[in-house]
Amino acid sequence: MNTFGRKFKVSIFGESHGEAIGVVLDGVQPGIPLDIEDFTADILRRKSGPKGTTPRIEADVPEIVSGVYNGLTTGAPLTILFHNRNTRSGDYSLFNAVPRPGHADYTASIKWLDFNDPRGGGHFSGRLTLPIVAAGVVAKKMVTARIHAELIEVGGVRKRGGEEALPDGGIEEKDSWREVLDQAMADLDSVGGVVECRTDGLPAGLGEPFFDSVESLVAHAIFAIPGVRGIEFGDGFAAARMRGSEHNDPFDKVVDGGFQKNAIPSKNGAGGVNGGITNGNPLVFRVAFKPTSSIARPQETFNFATGKMTTLQIPGRHDTCFALRTPVVVEAMTAIVLADLSRLL
Repeated sequence: MNTFGRKFKVSIFGESHGEAIGVVLDGVQPGIPLDIEDFTADILRRKSGPKGTTPRIEADVPEIVSGVYNGLTTGAPLTILFHNRNTRSGDYSLFNAVPRPGHADYTASIKWLDFNDPRGGGHFSGRLTLPIVAAGVVAKKMVTARIHAELIEVGGVRKRGGEEALPDGGIEEKDSWREVLDQAMADLDSVGGVVECRTDGLPAGLGEPFFDSVESLVAHAIFAIPGVRGIEFGDGFAAARMRGSEHNDPFDKVVDGGFQKNAIPSKNGAGGVNGGITNGNPLVFRVAFKPTSSIARPQETFNFATGKMTTLQIPGRHDTCFALRTPVVVEAMTAIVLADLSRLL
C-alpha cells in the first residue's frame, strides 16, 4: 500500500496536481533537532530546472504539521506537507481516452474503476518522491552511517573520471552527458540512467535471513521509486560471469572483542551483505532508472474512446532524464530502511 516499515513507518499521500502531498512518519526517535532548514539541501538536490529536467518548478517548502515541539521531535507521528502551486492539469485531459505508454494511466483506471486522479500522473507521479526525500532527511538523523548516492551513467554513457554531476542534478558543460541529453531533446525523446549508492559505517549484524534480508528490504524500498527497473548489489549481475574465487570476499582483519568478533572482508563483491545480514563492509548497490515515459515524439497507441489506433504526441512539461534528480531519492529510501532496522534492534 502506501506505508513502509515496521518500527519506523513511512506513509505518503497526495497527488501530483492535488492541493498538497506529504508524509507521516511514525516511530521517529524523540529528541532529534529538526527545523525547516534541515530539509533545504536534499530538496534542492531533487529540484527541477537544470538541463534535462522538467521546467515545472515548485517552491517545495516543507510545512511541519505535527511531531515537533520547541525544535525537537516528540516521538509522536511527524507530518510534513508540501503544497502544489505550479500545475497545468489541462495537459492531461487527453489521457483519459489515450493512456500514455509506459505510465500507470491504464492500470490505475482499471484498479480504481476510473475514480483515480490522472492529472500529472496522480498518486503515481514522481512528484511523490518529494515527501520521500523529506522522510529521508529525518531518517538520516536516526542512523550513524554515511549514505551517499551519485549518478554514474546517463543514456548508456558512464561517468568519466573527474566529471561529477552537480549537487542540484545539473551536468557540467564538459561532461559527455550533455551531448546525450541534447540529442535526446532534439529527437523529442528521453534517456535513462544508473545511480550508485554507498553506505559507510554500518555495523555487522543488521538484517535477517530470507524475507527480511538487507537486500530484500532495500530492494523493496528502492522499487517503490517510480521508474526503477533494476537493482544490483556488489558485483551484481557480473557475479554470474565470475568464478567463486573471483567473487568471494575473504576476511583479512579479525579483532577479538570477546563474545563478538569484528571481521572485515578484504574486498566487497557481496556489496556488504552475507546471508541477508550486513558484514561490516560498505553497503553498495546500483539502481537502473528507465527513460522518462512522457515524450514529445509521436507514438502509435490505442484510443479507448474510438476503439482505434491513434498517434499520440504527449504535451506538458517533462524530464528528458528524470534519473538526474534521483540520487537523493535513493539515499532517502536507503536511510528509511536503515532507520527501521535500527529501531528493530
